Amino acid sequence: MVRWFIYLAIAAFVLRQLTGQWPWQLWANSERSQAEAQARALLGIGREARREEIIEAHRRQIARVHPDRGGSNEAVHAANAARDLLIARIERQELERK
Repeated sequence: MVRWFIYLAIAAFVLRQLTGQWPWQLWANSERSQAEAQARALLGIGREARREEIIEAHRRQIARVHPDRGGSNEAVHAANAARDLLIARIERQELERK
């Protein structure tokens, strides 16, 4: 049991040296990128969409799924969450550039 813990610690250290991130950081990034891919698919935009494109796609999606037009509250919440997630990614990238 101790031997496995040592192997795991060494593997984590080697991964940190190779990628510059700990394994749990890589897993978190992977989950975030999957959520961002789902958000882009929901809004129908590409990976390199700008803030204005995200907002415009969100506006179109809300017009389609709004409860007053036969949609549901859940669909509106999903569109809002997708917009917020993608705009947060853009803001993170802008902060990293500075």
